[in-house]
Amino acid sequence: MTVETMDRRVYLIDASVYIFRAWFSLPDSMTDAVGRPINALTGFSDMLSRLIRERGPRQIAIAFDESLTSSFRNRIDPNYKANRESAPEELKHQFRMARQLCDALGLYHLACEEFEADDYIGTLVQVARDSGAASIIVSPDKDLAQLLGPGDLIWDFAKDEWLDGDAITAKFGVTPSQMLDYQALVGDTVDNIPGIAGVGPKAAIALLTRFGSLDGIYADLDAVLAMPVRGAKRLRKLLDEQRDAAERSRKLACIVTDIPLECAVERLQWTGCPPADADSLLRETGLGTGAISRLLDACANLPAA
Repeated sequence: MTVETMDRRVYLIDASVYIFRAWFSLPDSMTDAVGRPINALTGFSDMLSRLIRERGPRQIAIAFDESLTSSFRNRIDPNYKANRESAPEELKHQFRMARQLCDALGLYHLACEEFEADDYIGTLVQVARDSGAASIIVSPDKDLAQLLGPGDLIWDFAKDEWLDGDAITAKFGVTPSQMLDYQALVGDTVDNIPGIAGVGPKAAIALLTRFGSLDGIYADLDAVLAMPVRGAKRLRKLLDEQRDAAERSRKLACIVTDIPLECAVERLQWTGCPPADADSLLRETGLGTGAISRLLDACANLPAA
């Protein structure tokens, strides 16, 4: 799609993924005027430029992760994401500059220490749905698949891979509405979500195909013994012994969809026209003239609303 065929769906960008990718893939020799690295910021800036130029979004929001250790999930399980290292100060600075970049472009952006980027995306998917709009979630994160409804898509920007509900089912063997319970069963080593030790993807798919949901499994646990799967007796034992872990994992993996947001529908609307002082604001981030020009040109070339 080109900007001549302007996309009126809601674009929700999982910013942290793309900032981290740029941090690891671009050289830290890219610096600002005082010698601080801006590789992650530059990569994120170029990603935004491409997205704006190629898709012409008029409803858009950018969600950031603020902390690895302070969300409500850490109160459910202190081990949640405890396996991840804290970002170095050089990267934290670039995250701050990325939000300043969004300010300079007039883009709606969200972050706090209580909720994660996924929760803001989940809430805005619901806001869009309530207003009759479909969402495009810009992220490679499979965790967000639980949010998909009719018309919604996940777009892995780097791979240019687009997934709707049917594609999620074809890829993972469960429907979007079952993805949460799938994670509760198999866990997630990236986020330190335990799941049920000994239950892998094949068993989880078989269970959810047979029972529909985690609640359905535990409503008729003895029926697991009659399933045509290898080790059905052991599987029933694992489910019984680790029920608390499964239910805790579901709480950890469940994306919030009802964060109170003021004027969210209005703030999602984007004119594509940065403030008059955008050039000076962008320069404060330390971006080079090339990156600034690409951003401003992409914004300037959007069609009229």
